[in-house]
Amino acid sequence: MIKTILVEDEQHNRELLERLLSQNFPNLNIVHKGSNVADGLQAIQYHQPELVFLDIEMPDGNAFDLLSKIAHINFEIIFITAYDHYALQAIRFCAIDYLLKPIKVEELIKAVQKVQHNIHLKWENTRLKQLIQNIDKKAGDKRLALPTADKTEFIPIQEIIRCQGENNYTAFHLSSGRRLLVSKTLKEFEEILQDYDFVRVHQSHLVNLQMIQSYHKNQGGYLIMVDGSQISISRHRKDKVLHRLMEL
Repeated sequence: MIKTILVEDEQHNRELLERLLSQNFPNLNIVHKGSNVADGLQAIQYHQPELVFLDIEMPDGNAFDLLSKIAHINFEIIFITAYDHYALQAIRFCAIDYLLKPIKVEELIKAVQKVQHNIHLKWENTRLKQLIQNIDKKAGDKRLALPTADKTEFIPIQEIIRCQGENNYTAFHLSSGRRLLVSKTLKEFEEILQDYDFVRVHQSHLVNLQMIQSYHKNQGGYLIMVDGSQISISRHRKDKVLHRLMEL
């Protein structure tokens, strides 16, 4: 999902844009709809979007007033304007494209397709950079790329307490208290993490051996993790788990 913000002062244009995007690009996650410079700036700083549809003329200023207040413009922009003479200035602000009002669906589709291509290239470049960094790092410093609903996060392996399988998804429980849900199976992450002190203790649980607080023999055997969670050990995995624990 591409995190998207709409900043357009005319309500009917804003509603039209939202409707056209939902009909043609269900992978755009519209997290905020603003109507002026102040609101748009606050939304961009808070949500950290990947794409912003930005009206050029607004009641409290224009798009360039807004952009001049942002230190690092790390998102794609599609400008919206009723005035053709703004196009050159928009290009100077590195806009991927601009739309003239009234918005035509064909032009909108072309503009968003260009943006999607650029964003996917950024995602691939980020993953490649992380791969190169991981090759040069010690095991404890490596990071795992976790693609969530609206972004890819690179999480240090040593911060992962445990992974819990939820059908075709995996929930990552981190030392910070955060929980990240990733659309990959637990088996895939078992194969990735097996060389980094992670062991499958149950059909639904993969744990970081370094994050185990205690092992309890009663109730068939279970682990208490550093976050207080209690993880049962399945009967047929018990010998392997105990052997790994003795190796620590």
